[in-house]
Amino acid sequence: MVKAFLGVLADLLYPRRCPVCDRAVKPFGSLVCEACKDKPVYVREPCCMRCGKELEDAAEEYCSDCRQRRHLFDAGRAVFVYRSLSDSLYRFKYKGRREYAAYYAECMAACLGDWIRRRRPDALVPVPIHRAKRRVRGYNQAEELARELGRILHIPVDTNLIERARKTTPMKNLSLSERQNNLKRAFKICRNDVKLSTIVIIDDIYTTGSTIDAMSYELRRAGIRHIYFVTLAIGKGL
Repeated sequence: MVKAFLGVLADLLYPRRCPVCDRAVKPFGSLVCEACKDKPVYVREPCCMRCGKELEDAAEEYCSDCRQRRHLFDAGRAVFVYRSLSDSLYRFKYKGRREYAAYYAECMAACLGDWIRRRRPDALVPVPIHRAKRRVRGYNQAEELARELGRILHIPVDTNLIERARKTTPMKNLSLSERQNNLKRAFKICRNDVKLSTIVIIDDIYTTGSTIDAMSYELRRAGIRHIYFVTLAIGKGL
C-alpha cells in the first residue's frame, strides 16, 4: 500500500508523460493517452521467420536481409513498425523519458509474451551501452525495457553477462559493412562461468541485426546454445 501511495504521489507531483504525444497522460494513472493508444503501428503477419520483419509476400519465409546473409541468433520478433514510433523512441533514448518503459514493456508482453515463454529463456539480456554513454544518458534504455518486461513475465534479467567494451560510432547512417566493422570486438563476456543455455536479448530497435549478431558471437563463444531477441520496434533494414 505504501508503494502504491508513493507511486500516485509521484504521478501527482511529476505527471507521467504519454509515450506517443509526450503530454501529461489522460486519463490520470494510465500509461498512454486514450486518444494515442491506437497510433503506433503493430508488426503484422506475415513476418520473417528469422528477424520478424513484415513480409510483402506471404509465400516467402524470410525477408531479403535474412535471405542474403546468415545471422548468429536463432530468431527474433518486434512489436511495432519503427516509422510509427521514431519520435517516441528518440525521446525514450535521448531525452530522459524513462517512464515510457512501463508502457512499452506492457505492449511487448501482450504481443510477444507467449512467444518469449515458449523459448523457455533462462534470462532476458539487455543490449549494453558503453559506460561513457551511460554517464551522459544516465541509463540504458534496453535495460529499462528488460527490467519492466522481466517483472511482468517473471523472467530473470541478467545485466552482468556481457558488456560494451568499446565505444562505437552511432550506426544510424552507416552501411551494413560499416556497421559490422564498427561492432568488431565491441562486446565482451563479463564472467567465465556462464551457466545459461537459452537467453532472449532485449533492445529498442532492430534494423540490420548487426548489433544482435555481434553480441551473439560472443555469447555463443561463452557456451550459450539458444539466442533469441525481442525489440520494441523494427525498421526496414538496408
